[in-house]
Amino acid sequence: MRNLNIALAVVVPVILVILLNHPFHTIHEGHVGIYWRFGALSNKVTEPGLHMHNPFATRIAQVQVTLQTDTVREIPCGTSGGVMIFFDKIEVVNLLNRSAALNTIKLYGVDYDKIWIFDKIHHEINQFCSKHTLRDVYIEKFETLDEELGKALQRDCDLYETGIKIITIRVTKPRIPDAVRNNYEDVEKNKARLLVAAQEQAVISKKEETLRIQEKIRAEKEAEIAKINAEKEAAVTLINAQSRTAEEEARANRAALVSRINLEMQLLEKEAALNRSELENKMLLMRERAISDAKQYEAKTFQAQLTPEFLQHTLIQAFAQSLGNNTKFFFGEKIPSSFLNFASAATGDMASFKFMENL
Repeated sequence: MRNLNIALAVVVPVILVILLNHPFHTIHEGHVGIYWRFGALSNKVTEPGLHMHNPFATRIAQVQVTLQTDTVREIPCGTSGGVMIFFDKIEVVNLLNRSAALNTIKLYGVDYDKIWIFDKIHHEINQFCSKHTLRDVYIEKFETLDEELGKALQRDCDLYETGIKIITIRVTKPRIPDAVRNNYEDVEKNKARLLVAAQEQAVISKKEETLRIQEKIRAEKEAEIAKINAEKEAAVTLINAQSRTAEEEARANRAALVSRINLEMQLLEKEAALNRSELENKMLLMRERAISDAKQYEAKTFQAQLTPEFLQHTLIQAFAQSLGNNTKFFFGEKIPSSFLNFASAATGDMASFKFMENL
């Protein structure tokens, strides 16, 4: 029993010490774990999560490796003219490279941002103000101050291999003495009045220039319209002249064509009349020739019929007809010589006479 009490007296304090100095620790997201063993920086870097360490020999620091904003406040600044002003707040958004975290902590400690952000901002602001007047700092150069601060910080961080990347810098308007601010306000008011007056003068000048331009445009437009009308009238005159010339030429050509057609018609009529006359002459000649041929044929036919027998027959018929129609008879020893001559002329001999004598 006594041994048990002794054992409990030894074990319980040990357990309490272990519970109070437990060997477990947590690295939060966006951080890395940096370790010191017996005061010496270890090369071990842990990622977010649960880890173990020797609580008696190891010291732990969590270093942020995501975007962080360091705010520097109440920064005094003396201008080149000796006026003291204050920047209430300057915010620096920066990022520590994860791979450079161990080297940065080794060189500049856990509070590396105090050296390269806070103290550097004070230094650069004082450098800037000492080279510029109050007007430059407060008005003229203020819009470029954030860019110049960012370039200066990033240049030194790269030069000394801090692993820090300056993302952006936001600078608030500096506070200046009330008397100076009132003077600036008065100046700004006067400047605003002058600016308004200048703007009004510019507006008036612009209106006058606009009127001049409008008058010029109107004059150019009227001149262009007059030119177009003159060209139009000239074109119309030319077209009318060309139309009249074309009409006269067409009329002359038409008259010449009509004259030529009439002449051709006359020639055709004369030619037709000549052809008709020639045709009529040919027809008349053919008709006369036909008549002549017919008469010649009749004559030939009649000549062929004038045989003694035909003549004698014809004479007898004529005589018989004469006997039937003529109431005159000749009696006596002599017949009229005319009848005898007719008989001899018809027969060419005295046969008919003999015939008559026999009768």
